[in-house]
Amino acid sequence: MIVVVGSVNLDILATVAARPEPGETVMALDHTTAHGGKGANQAVAAARLGADVHLIARVGDDAVGSELVDALAHEGVGVESVVPVGGPSGMAMIIIDARGENSIVVGAGANHLLELSVQDRALIAAADVVVSQLEVPMETVSEVASHTTGRFILNAAPSMVVPRSVLDRTDILVVNEHELTAMGGGMDPDSIRALGIPHVVTTLGARGATVVTGSDVGYIPALEVPVIDTTGAGDTVCGVLAAGIDAGEDVFSATSHAVVAGSLATKRVGARTGMPTREQLERAITRET
Repeated sequence: MIVVVGSVNLDILATVAARPEPGETVMALDHTTAHGGKGANQAVAAARLGADVHLIARVGDDAVGSELVDALAHEGVGVESVVPVGGPSGMAMIIIDARGENSIVVGAGANHLLELSVQDRALIAAADVVVSQLEVPMETVSEVASHTTGRFILNAAPSMVVPRSVLDRTDILVVNEHELTAMGGGMDPDSIRALGIPHVVTTLGARGATVVTGSDVGYIPALEVPVIDTTGAGDTVCGVLAAGIDAGEDVFSATSHAVVAGSLATKRVGARTGMPTREQLERAITRET
């Protein structure tokens, strides 16, 4: 069983020819809304592969909150610990340029009110794999790490200072290059190992990912695909990685499958729209091999 602890958002997406400069107004080529939030996205990515996934999160006591929970349940995510609280649900404003690259502003809303209940702690302790990110309070992430008895995967995004106590409990760290640098790690294996984490997965965008362990280093190339929107690609990697670890794969195999899934996710607009099912992922892997 996988338990994901993290954020749930409503995404507002606008596609532009070029992102605006400070003080500049540009007209969007298109705009839409979609369901997002790092925690919710990662839970959905794992659930689409058939994993047993439960999400611990908070939404607002508004119509958006109900919509977000219903969408997660429809994806097969356990939502018994997705609880409405007072105030608005989380929201993200996403600008996507002609290259598919994005800029994101997140309004935390209810996500910032996530405190673990007795039920939440029991669910975490029972999980084989626990995944968390940093769009919820760091105090909550610290508590999640302390109650985890299985494997703990930390996606250190967005970039911020992570307490040593959390890093010491982390089995697999997932970061992009910017986040790795902010944590004081360089791209060379020795610098990454100096972080003191058993397994570090660094996503490299269109170049794929690296995996560094205490004794091994691996490079995993991404698929060459027409990139429409990179939103949610990193979350897809995290969710599929968690599903692989939960299924008994080693970190190199799980990351290899996760990178393929992350590549597929960039082919459509929206954080979840392009996330593959197990059949879609297996077809893509077969074509590559």
